[in-house]
Amino acid sequence: MKDVYTLDLFGDSEPPATKAVSPKPANRAVDAHANSHAVEPRALQPHPALSDMGALLTLCERWVARGWLRDLDRALVSFFAREAGQVPPLLLLATALASHQLGRGHVCLDLSATLSAPDFALSLPPEGDDLSDPPPLPSEVLATLTLAEWQAALEHPALISNGHGNTPLVRSDAPHTTRLYLRRYWQYEQTLHQEITARLSVAGAGPIHKARPSVGRSLLLKDALDTLFPATDTLDWQKVACALAARSHFAIITGGPGTGKTTTVVRLLALLQTLQLAHSPEQALRIRLAAPTGKAAARLNESIAGQVSNLPMSALESLLSERAGAESSTLVIPTEVTTLHRLLGARPDTRHFRHNPNNPLALDVLVIDEASMVDIEMMTAVLSALPAHAKLVLLGDKDQLASVEAGAVLGDLCRRAEAAHYTPETAQWLAELTSQPLPEALTCPNGQALDQAITMLRVSHRFDAASGIGQLAEAINQPLSAALNERDKQNAVHSALRQVYADLHHLVLGGEDDNALERLVVTGSPERFPNAGKGRLDKRSNQELAPPTGYRHYLTMLKKQRPEATLTFEDNRAAYNAWASNVLKAYGHFQLLCALRKGPWGVEGLNLRIAKVLRREKLLSASDIELEKGWYEGRPVLVTQNDYSLGLMNGDIGITLAVPDPRTPGRSLHRVAFPTSDSENPIRWVLPSRLHAVETVFAMTVHKSQGSEFLHTALLLPQTPNPILTRELVYTGITRAREWLTLIEAKRGILNDAVVREVMRVSGTGIN
Repeated sequence: MKDVYTLDLFGDSEPPATKAVSPKPANRAVDAHANSHAVEPRALQPHPALSDMGALLTLCERWVARGWLRDLDRALVSFFAREAGQVPPLLLLATALASHQLGRGHVCLDLSATLSAPDFALSLPPEGDDLSDPPPLPSEVLATLTLAEWQAALEHPALISNGHGNTPLVRSDAPHTTRLYLRRYWQYEQTLHQEITARLSVAGAGPIHKARPSVGRSLLLKDALDTLFPATDTLDWQKVACALAARSHFAIITGGPGTGKTTTVVRLLALLQTLQLAHSPEQALRIRLAAPTGKAAARLNESIAGQVSNLPMSALESLLSERAGAESSTLVIPTEVTTLHRLLGARPDTRHFRHNPNNPLALDVLVIDEASMVDIEMMTAVLSALPAHAKLVLLGDKDQLASVEAGAVLGDLCRRAEAAHYTPETAQWLAELTSQPLPEALTCPNGQALDQAITMLRVSHRFDAASGIGQLAEAINQPLSAALNERDKQNAVHSALRQVYADLHHLVLGGEDDNALERLVVTGSPERFPNAGKGRLDKRSNQELAPPTGYRHYLTMLKKQRPEATLTFEDNRAAYNAWASNVLKAYGHFQLLCALRKGPWGVEGLNLRIAKVLRREKLLSASDIELEKGWYEGRPVLVTQNDYSLGLMNGDIGITLAVPDPRTPGRSLHRVAFPTSDSENPIRWVLPSRLHAVETVFAMTVHKSQGSEFLHTALLLPQTPNPILTRELVYTGITRAREWLTLIEAKRGILNDAVVREVMRVSGTGIN
């Protein structure tokens, strides 16, 4: 029986395997259907916390004290126990775990998966807890509990329902499990399903076998596609993506790095504008472009501006004139990209936005890049604020890390993208439109509506067979299966590392005192690459690439290109803007990425260590106190919270520069330079005293790097195993590299562990 409270975008009736971080030593995803609670009878007594309220509250306190549970989770349990009267302790235990799951990125708690792998329900240390008198692990607490017993305890009219009413908790029952939600997240999931399903079923925009476009529109569509995509001997997936997206109010274009997602969407916008002007010459589409972070928005802005200049505008306009008689129509493709928060009009200090169902966005097409970073709350806000007629196009890599907040919307929606599942009707339509047949293996008579709206780009134009980055990414990204076990995958990864590739180096450190890491962050260690990094060509410009660099590059440019001291900052802003722009561009030539925040191998320890190394090399001038807590010229900073008063968004990166003090000749002041998308004012200069939510960013977490790209990326894996080290994290980190990658293991063997640990988030989104 299908879950009646969750719309099924795929239309299948079988419940999904629950997704969870795979436990060691097996390192495989947990199977929610595994009936691990049906074990042989054991001489175990039920834990007191399963039936005694006092024991449960004490247990939660101990978990919080050890850092396994958040204080927020415990407070919710205490509130329910105090205000709701007689509450089954098992219901409150599920509440604590469901709340805690949100902090770990999961939308809900899956009871069956939790019973299968209890210790993944809390934030346990990777190697266990060596402190004295540890509290019992979840596996001890839940050892005697069965799924049926836990389901039976999820009854309380004031606290939990199946979605009706206004209870704070919602249960969603399926044949093999029960999912427990905090109501707000259940509602997000329902809204997401409803909005997407409604857009997929719009008359004239849904699957081709439901509503076929007019003959005239189909002919124009075919001619416009042929104009945008010259004929090739092989299947052009970018052309397929544009065709499918043109007919649906909801579309997803996914693919790995270098597969041409940005190129595709620019051509899609030209195609949509052509079709619109043929129908209404005086009414062009209102198109908006957005990304989750300021950094991602800036990168998309730069990419789109370059792609628009390559469009065959005159040929499309001639086609319009010939086919539709729209002689005066001019194709206009926007290049300005904003953040989702700016687009929706975020209200400071609230979760609400100015644009919502009662005040929808004034647009016809919305494109969201880096959609893998968008959490379920934000995606729901976007869909709710879209007018009914508007088209939504999501771009992103389904295999990258999911959002920091709860949900993995793009990954959930794209679970079937690899096999496509196009219906025979869709395949026939595409063959007629593109003159290229689809592989038979990608068609399915039972393909569902969502399948017909998703295109996976499958050819990388950045990484070819000669690219070590591409080969390594492909080896790491292969999911474990019956045909690929852990040992085979590890061998494939190390085979890629052992090959001599011009763009890849694997560095294993001998410990914290190994100065190879220090040399790398200063110089980029070009000598570790074949031919010292010389002789490679940039595929974009066909010019010879400079060898890989480290942070010395931007700090040297900072000093060499500084405007003359006689030029005042106020009266010579153009000169200072040009200087800051060059320094920021040079900073993007190298970035050290890591997995952790704390410890010697996390950003907190590495940032201070790198700053001291750069000072020792006389590239920075600052005291110990300034390096730890103050401001100094050359300090790169990452904005960690949206600041609407300054126009800065989470993810924006700036560089601290010294400019002349107008009040005291011969002295200087610090200003932090942030790039903007405004060609007339390319730099936003901010006083350091106004920046309250920033951190030094010589080292950046892989999560924060999403949406960014660096000429030379160094990915550092820590010295000990950690649950956060997964194939998704490693894949995301190495694909931030555009031309050079240095993969660093603080201790040999950490990579082996990471590439076979898979993580997917628990939710009901996109179930089949």
